[in-house]
Amino acid sequence: MVTGFFSYALAAQEVVSSETLQNPSSKETSAGPKPGEVWRDQATGMEFVFVKGGCFQMGDTFGDGDKDEKPAREVCVGDFWMGVHEVTQGQWERMMGSNPSYLKSGDRYPVEQVDWGDVQGFIQRLNARSGKKYRLPTEAEWEYAARSGGKSEKWPGTSSENDLGRYAWFVRNSESKTHPVGKKSPNSLGLYDMSGNVWEWCHDWYDPAYYKGSPRNNPGGPEKGQSKVIRGGSYVNAPRDARASTRYWFGPRNHYLYVGFRLVFSAE
Repeated sequence: MVTGFFSYALAAQEVVSSETLQNPSSKETSAGPKPGEVWRDQATGMEFVFVKGGCFQMGDTFGDGDKDEKPAREVCVGDFWMGVHEVTQGQWERMMGSNPSYLKSGDRYPVEQVDWGDVQGFIQRLNARSGKKYRLPTEAEWEYAARSGGKSEKWPGTSSENDLGRYAWFVRNSESKTHPVGKKSPNSLGLYDMSGNVWEWCHDWYDPAYYKGSPRNNPGGPEKGQSKVIRGGSYVNAPRDARASTRYWFGPRNHYLYVGFRLVFSAE
């Protein structure tokens, strides 16, 4: 169980990449994208970074996690592309025609107060317009990316609580509000705000005992459940809740002003 959950107290930055792909699934890129390579969706302006898959220790690897983070075990994920930023209010409004956020602060702020079903509607409309197959990340993909490609990092980008303020908007520095995406430092994959700002919806149904028997390769969560997983902590959360391995959950029809999302798509 997450502790301190209710404790209170861009301008877009350029992402440097070795090459920007016009079509990351094109046969013209037969050599394959390079880790850290960035691709921009021309229709929406969303940027995605290539995450080279691999195996890592998922769960409580530091010995101070919650029961649902145990046992830590080896998990392997395939290659995928992950959103450099959380989906913003401007991107949501351009796609859906309205802004559901409680904290309507500007186009570059993360969209929030969207439930899991709302996000599926956004994805369906985005896919129809773009011809791609965007989706929410699995828990395993999210944690692998948050840990900078499966590294032993307690928070995305660092294992030092004293350093967390460089990477995350959380209860100690957020002034109880969201902030424009990309203002903090990214982890070593070039992903911003993986900790803090807003919680992020994942694909998986939540099961507190799932780690005891989950598959090793590309686990996608239980087949059914009552709640969906959220990851990363938010602007109202303590450092413990922003750890890379922290798991929390909400019903798929719940709206909160500290829950948003980011997108992924599988490498082909």
